[in-house]
Amino acid sequence: MASHDNSYKLLFSHVEMVRDLLLGFVKEEWVQRLDLETLEKVSGSYVSDDLKDRHDDIVWRVKWGSEWLYVYILLEFQSVVDAYMPLRVLVYVGLLYQDLIREKKLGSSGKLPPVLPVVLYNGKPRWRAPIEMSDLIQHIPGGLERYRPRFTFLLLDEGRYRDDDLKQLKNVVSALFRLENSRDPERIMAVVTSLLEWLAGDEQASLRRAFAVWFNRVFFHSHKGKKEIPEFEELTEVRSMLAETVVEWKEEWKREGLREGREEGREEGRQEGRKEGRKEGRKEGRKEGETSILLKLLEMKFGRLTPEHQSKIQAADSKTLLKWGERILIANRIDEIFSA
Repeated sequence: MASHDNSYKLLFSHVEMVRDLLLGFVKEEWVQRLDLETLEKVSGSYVSDDLKDRHDDIVWRVKWGSEWLYVYILLEFQSVVDAYMPLRVLVYVGLLYQDLIREKKLGSSGKLPPVLPVVLYNGKPRWRAPIEMSDLIQHIPGGLERYRPRFTFLLLDEGRYRDDDLKQLKNVVSALFRLENSRDPERIMAVVTSLLEWLAGDEQASLRRAFAVWFNRVFFHSHKGKKEIPEFEELTEVRSMLAETVVEWKEEWKREGLREGREEGREEGRQEGRKEGRKEGRKEGRKEGETSILLKLLEMKFGRLTPEHQSKIQAADSKTLLKWGERILIANRIDEIFSA
């Protein structure tokens, strides 16, 4: 998992990735006022008061007017959604603020700079956990709620984006998300071709190599199948290898799709069975209750019931039990309860 994380950190250590992330995925007015020419990467290692180092942060800063604004990018690669992510990000941002205070890097106003905390999540299940800190804290009415910290982060759940929407963005981050989400070999080839067009200049050589490393460590690692994949140093080599392997992958993914389809079918069948079982259980429970109440009421009015009467009540359906129960108030003899 470390190589996976490091591959992403290498990608987001390039200004083009952070610029395209801001322009393509932060749909807020303030982004339009950023001076993106000032984007620069800053240290991502902070030392908290208990001297525990953090080295896996990616922090950039950019000018908004005459003041700096910080972009804190947290890359999250776990398969299980973290329900306490707002607390984790809040702690990390707190460490960033501590460092800025210690290094005397505050603005002219002396206030702490704004921070945009971003969580990139590429797990398979969709993110359904809170992104707001106050949602993690038990609510107690009467005034105490105003002391709950209000903090949220920007969640970019890669799997929620439709391929058509990502394709329209035409930027390097959307290309990365498309590669993450795609199981179509032709589409993967098309994305790589687009990346080669966008990153054709000599000044983009470093980012091309970063994408090649990502393919080595992440993409090919999870899709290589039976074929050994060599290490690549250039994105052009990746395209050549894709041309040779997409046929094999297509067959492999087709088999995986059939397996997943069969498993989903079995699971749906099990769920339907459980659902029907619960429904039948509730019906049986209601009928037992209705039967027990009618038996008790009849014994209170007419005394001990004969085995024949008990069997008749046990065998009756809910509608019949209700009809017999309504007759208790007007019946003088027990036989009147069961008359047609």
